[in-house]
Amino acid sequence: MDLRTILDLADHGPDVFVGIGPQYPWGGLYGGQIVAQALRAAARTVDDDELAVHSLRAYFIRRGDHNEPVRYEVDRIRNGRSFCTRRVVARQAVGAILNLEASFQRLEESEDIQTVPAPPDLPPPDELRQDSWSPVFERAFVPPERLSRPARDGAGRAAAWLRVCQDLSDEPIVHAGGLAYLSDDLPTDAVVRAHPVRSEPDEVLHSVLFTASLDHTIWFHRPFRADEWQLHDFTCHSFVGGRGLSLGHVFDTSGVHVATIAQEVLLRDTRARG
Repeated sequence: MDLRTILDLADHGPDVFVGIGPQYPWGGLYGGQIVAQALRAAARTVDDDELAVHSLRAYFIRRGDHNEPVRYEVDRIRNGRSFCTRRVVARQAVGAILNLEASFQRLEESEDIQTVPAPPDLPPPDELRQDSWSPVFERAFVPPERLSRPARDGAGRAAAWLRVCQDLSDEPIVHAGGLAYLSDDLPTDAVVRAHPVRSEPDEVLHSVLFTASLDHTIWFHRPFRADEWQLHDFTCHSFVGGRGLSLGHVFDTSGVHVATIAQEVLLRDTRARG
């Protein structure tokens, strides 16, 4: 299944849409898929083509089931001259699995100030080993030893080049959906790398570690294409109560800061729970 198929929602009544997704290696649904589909559902109810998404905030409520479709119910919170707001609840038979709010803004002329530079001297994706757990996107991790300087704030740094495999249309909302899909891949890596459990061998780590995405925020800053390589650069900024806050910056290949992502990740070492 490709990204355009995932983002192609079926109409099921006024402001209600239904989406499907592939079966993922771990079972259940991938959080990035649900966020991307919920954003697409919200955008379907924005009638003014000059309004573009600039931010979204989502809470993951329950694990999704890949054996059934997801129903997206959109609430048109506000239509303004410069901004409009939508709320989306994603539901399955078990109940709500995600709650998302998205804000759309009319293009506004202003100064363009990039305060966060792209990290210098990182190897490009074609010089790195590429792997992915999904046919939807390609991924090339930057080796940890290449991330030591300059250091980002926080700890547990994880960075990778990501892009959607499929050539996408020129619609900005499709590329926003592509970034939303990709955006759930790296936050957990940064939290795991900041946690003491990271010192365990991989076979132990995989057997004792429980992780889940709790909430997810994206700010879209500048135009981009999700079918071209983007660098996702994450660090963990706090860990308490089993929750790790992962903050990431996204850059295109020319170093333009196109988006910022924040996610709280639930991480538990199951051995510590008796």
